[in-house]
Amino acid sequence: MLFRRPLAAMLAAWIACAPTPVPAEPTEENPLAAQLDPDYAAGKLAIEAGQWSAAIKRLSSAALRDTRNADIQNYLGYAHRQLGEMDAAFRHYELALKLNPRHRGAHEYVGEAYLMVGNPGKALVHLDALRKICLIPCEEMKDLEQAIADYQAGNKR
Repeated sequence: MLFRRPLAAMLAAWIACAPTPVPAEPTEENPLAAQLDPDYAAGKLAIEAGQWSAAIKRLSSAALRDTRNADIQNYLGYAHRQLGEMDAAFRHYELALKLNPRHRGAHEYVGEAYLMVGNPGKALVHLDALRKICLIPCEEMKDLEQAIADYQAGNKR
């Protein structure tokens, strides 16, 4: 019994001091999902390469297997938006936010999409949501604020 107590204390101290892994992308809920699904991983690589159609194909396959992944839906929205397929983009962003109403990336990207279709009022709604989600200013909030400022200044993206 005496041996277990110091061992337990040492283990607790080690766990408390162990570094917490930081996800590669702060907008992702589950950064390991891409490692587990080859279509998800390939879709993310296609996005990084600007291969929007390939990204949509691979991410759509991943979405069939992982129906509750807001990140996949957010990436699909982004790829459709890059192709100018705004109806599809909005559908995927809406689904991402339905799955995770606090998804920072989806709020940023749908806000930017609303600016693209000339609806800054809706973009402001998502900026307000980000202000409530991000207790301290986050990258997504700053990016959407800048996009709105550029839009209002006539520098549409």
